[in-house]
Amino acid sequence: MTATQSPPPRAEAPPAATATPVDDAERLRRWRLVLGGADDGTGVTLGGRDVGLDRTLDVVYGEDTRRAGRGGSAPGVARWLGDIRTYFPTSVVQVMQRDAINRLGLATLLAEPEMLEAAEPDVHLVGTLISLGRAIPERSKESARVVVRKVVEQLERKLASRTRATLTGALDRSAKVRRPRHQDIDWNRTIRANLHTYLPDHGTIVPERLIGYGRAGQSVKKDVILCIDQSGSMASSVVYASVFGAVLASMRSLNTRLVVFDTNVVDLTEEIEDPVDVLFGVQLGGGTDINRAVAYCESQITRPTETVVVLISDLYEGGIRGELLKRVAAMKAAGVEFVTLLALSDDGAPAYDRGHAAALTELGAPAFACTPDLFPDVMAAAIERRPLPIPEP
Repeated sequence: MTATQSPPPRAEAPPAATATPVDDAERLRRWRLVLGGADDGTGVTLGGRDVGLDRTLDVVYGEDTRRAGRGGSAPGVARWLGDIRTYFPTSVVQVMQRDAINRLGLATLLAEPEMLEAAEPDVHLVGTLISLGRAIPERSKESARVVVRKVVEQLERKLASRTRATLTGALDRSAKVRRPRHQDIDWNRTIRANLHTYLPDHGTIVPERLIGYGRAGQSVKKDVILCIDQSGSMASSVVYASVFGAVLASMRSLNTRLVVFDTNVVDLTEEIEDPVDVLFGVQLGGGTDINRAVAYCESQITRPTETVVVLISDLYEGGIRGELLKRVAAMKAAGVEFVTLLALSDDGAPAYDRGHAAALTELGAPAFACTPDLFPDVMAAAIERRPLPIPEP
């Protein structure tokens, strides 16, 4: 927020327990909680539970927010983190935590164990922790790892099963057999491949070419390289990509490599099985040299036609843009499937370099934002070399 901008309005009042109509008194009460301050024009005096609720809102959204926040102590903030759980559901608690970190300058206080223990773990909190990196003191590192581990395990439970199922099916289908046994025929693909032989009088097709599923042991391993931009704006994407990297690494039919970069390139493949180790191995912030990172990934490719490269970056390039585009074009010509994800998160539309994204798309390396729920389908399409399920802008 710049010095000329006015502060945002206070957080919304807690939702009503039911959707039934409210009377005027209740409506004024809610406006009083939204607006804050005794002279807000509502004429409402708060009492009971509302007093505490108003106080917790005032910490982040009151007029003295910045002054009060920067002078706060870790124990005081930890108590506040406990208080907001009393009044709000988890989803609202996470939003208020994020606002507190951004508006009150509380990032450094997250290095305190008591604050970490009181916080509600979520992806954005993990992003803040990994952005602190080496600034986290020794006394707090274990608490930080506990928070990160909890979020990683939640994400793995949510994402792993569907990812494995989707990609296993894609890998089976991609191992096409030209002379399949009857029970191995992929009828959907076979029909599509033989539509030109359709006989209207007989209402059937003549299957000149049969396409079959690969049987166990017949599929060729695919190589997947996740290349992740670790600039500060990509925090949520780094968290999700680390979890997906571990899931992909657990699949025997994939050889997965994990590379992170800013102006330097770090290969974290040896840590890929534990996303927590990966996340504490990245260092958010700094510049960006996408060309250098893609050059490293290119050097690791030994089977271009069996390789999928996923670049996760907002494409704000600090390196040599022309060289990057030439490199991607060469990889595509060699048979590499190259995908650019402008974000891998649920944070909404990302900011990104539109000119750079358009240039990559023209090369056949589509650039688009992707939610975690869509990622398995994107990977499945890339493995099968079919059109990607690009969401509407």
